[in-house]
Amino acid sequence: MTKKKQTKPSISLLTKWIWRLFFGGILFLVLIFFLASIGAFGKLPTFEELENPENNLATEIISSDGETLGKIFRENRTPVKFKDLPKNLIEALVATEDERFYSHSGIDMRGTARAILKAGQDGGASTITQQLAKLLFHGEGSRNIVKRIGQKVKEYVIAIRLEKQYTKNEIITMYLNKYDFGHNAVGIRSAARIHFGKEPYELTTEESAMLVGMLKNSSLYNPMRRPEMVQQRRNVVLKQMERNDYISLQLKDSLQQLPLKLDINLEGHKDGTATYFREYIRAFMRNWIKKNPKVNGENYNIYRDGLKIYVTIDSRMQKYAEQAMSEHMANLQKAFNKQQKRNKTAPFYDLDQGQIKGTMLSAMKRSQRWRKMKRAGVSEKEITTSFQTKTEMKIFSWKGEIDTVMTPYDSIRYYKQIMQAGLLSTDPQTGHVKAWVGGINYKHFQYDHVKLGKRQVGSTFKPFVYATAINQLHYSPCDELPNTPYTIPAGKYGLLEDWTPRNSSGKYGGMRTLKDALANSVNVITANLIDQTTPQNVVKLAHKLGIESEMPAVPSIALGTIDLSLYEMIGAVNTFANKGMYVKPMMISRIEDKNGTVLQEFSPETREVLSDDIAYTTIALMKGVTTSGSGVRLRTSGGKYPDNIATGYPYQFKNPIAGKTGTTQNQSDGWFIGMVPNLSTGVWVGAEDRSVHFTDLGRGQGASMALPIWALYMKQCYADKDLEVSQEDFEKPEHLSIRIDCTEEAKEDDDKKEETNTIEEIDF
Repeated sequence: MTKKKQTKPSISLLTKWIWRLFFGGILFLVLIFFLASIGAFGKLPTFEELENPENNLATEIISSDGETLGKIFRENRTPVKFKDLPKNLIEALVATEDERFYSHSGIDMRGTARAILKAGQDGGASTITQQLAKLLFHGEGSRNIVKRIGQKVKEYVIAIRLEKQYTKNEIITMYLNKYDFGHNAVGIRSAARIHFGKEPYELTTEESAMLVGMLKNSSLYNPMRRPEMVQQRRNVVLKQMERNDYISLQLKDSLQQLPLKLDINLEGHKDGTATYFREYIRAFMRNWIKKNPKVNGENYNIYRDGLKIYVTIDSRMQKYAEQAMSEHMANLQKAFNKQQKRNKTAPFYDLDQGQIKGTMLSAMKRSQRWRKMKRAGVSEKEITTSFQTKTEMKIFSWKGEIDTVMTPYDSIRYYKQIMQAGLLSTDPQTGHVKAWVGGINYKHFQYDHVKLGKRQVGSTFKPFVYATAINQLHYSPCDELPNTPYTIPAGKYGLLEDWTPRNSSGKYGGMRTLKDALANSVNVITANLIDQTTPQNVVKLAHKLGIESEMPAVPSIALGTIDLSLYEMIGAVNTFANKGMYVKPMMISRIEDKNGTVLQEFSPETREVLSDDIAYTTIALMKGVTTSGSGVRLRTSGGKYPDNIATGYPYQFKNPIAGKTGTTQNQSDGWFIGMVPNLSTGVWVGAEDRSVHFTDLGRGQGASMALPIWALYMKQCYADKDLEVSQEDFEKPEHLSIRIDCTEEAKEDDDKKEETNTIEEIDF
């Protein structure tokens, strides 16, 4: 009896303590959650922040055919809506990350128990909502156990608030839009595009499983570095999907046998397509946001406001242009390197050793290494010495990047020998730029040869001289001038000495029609024409045609001694294809905010410059270049050019093409401009330094260096019937008053009409 009396108080006391601990624990948890809710463990998001969680949304550059050319971003995130997420992706996510997602209110008690047991580690089995809370407002977990518990409680509070604020579908969408998959793939859309070259809705079950598997730790489960580990993780996800009855056992087994089948499409600023054009757009937008503030007066942020820039570039034509350039330039470089090996001073053919040293020193001073060391206070002598120290580096080659060891001095010399190129393609009627290739490789050569780069244009300038003569002097393509040396004396036009240009062929004698003279770039006849029209009038017309660069009013401009950009040249010649109406090249059609509200729409700038008679006559002259002149290889059906530099030859174009080749002194620059009724394309090729060039005209002329890129590009454009690039002739004016056909039969017909012929002049 005594023992029983002693045990009752003990049992009663134990029970009381159990209940005290139970309720005390509850009160403690309530207190903890209360303290967390009032910010004791760190600031919690406000209602407004929950309603509009802060995101860095990439600005998207969208082509005329609806493809994303690239993005401008700090974080490469472009959000998608829930309806754009495939069912298999949602199922893979729920099955793997949060099986009870649709039944809890933000916190899974089983997961909470595991989280408590794993305090101080990586959170345990957090719900999708908790993971979203962590991504949006919480950040990385602390290694300190006490701090980690506080962070976990804060995470619970935010998760509960998120569940009250958003639907389950919205939470899933926000989570997938926020997660960083690595390699500039922030959010599911970027991840799908970068890893598989697809939009999210196109993902297959196994692709969705791989991306969901990366959610565990995208740095560890990186398919580009650890494909085997990622495949194993993907198979775990597929197993979870089968376990939760989203897929059958048979399907799971078959999908687990598949390889990853990655299709990597990196989206960094230096990766992907239209890189030079995208950099132009980024520079344009930096200025645009200053002049176009938000309603509240703040400036837009192109790196985080999710703007959409709709551009005129056609992604297919851009692709064809880049492929054409790469194909030809790889062969051209091979031919150049072969020639260079035989030259002792390569890559500086025309310079003595003193000039070579000066050129190299100038290049060294423009380098990032020099500028960085100079800012650090290092002497020029020490900086120069550092350029002779061998170091590990990656260098460009047409076979891919090369890991090598060389001095920075030798790397500069190596890059000096690389031939560069630029291409611009536009619709002459609308001014819409369809393809813009500013160089051969943006990662290694970031200077844009479309708009920034200006080089001597050579004979591609001659059509402006001929157009001035047709307009001012009433010449026709059939009129003849003597093919004899022509001298403009000293004193005229401010010349200090007589100017007597020579024909590149060295051949003279007889009379030649203007059509034949332009087709074969006869210099003496062009000199005759600019003397008759005056350099001042040629300059005035060139400016009216859209050339903005300063041009000296001297006779030598007739032979293209001035430096102009591809952008200026194409804008100017477009006027001929557009019946005398100048249309300024146009790159952007409209800009929208992240909600699709149009912020600005763009329209072409136009002005009438020439009559349609004169424009058509100039086109007729330029057509002669490709039928019987320096561009005739576009038509030829046999033969090869030296060292296979004319890749894809013979081209065998049959349709009407107006064109003009251009080659500058010592073959430093090669040009070709070719036009069909709805597409004008210009190409420039040359080395960075003008002293680097082919030693012979056969390889170094515009018809060999630049024309093949145009031809390869147009071949692909014509093969793509959806592009509807014209193969028809240019539209002839209804009442053409200028004689175009130079045959004897046509001459007799024209003689009968001569009395009624008139020519409209423009006002110079």
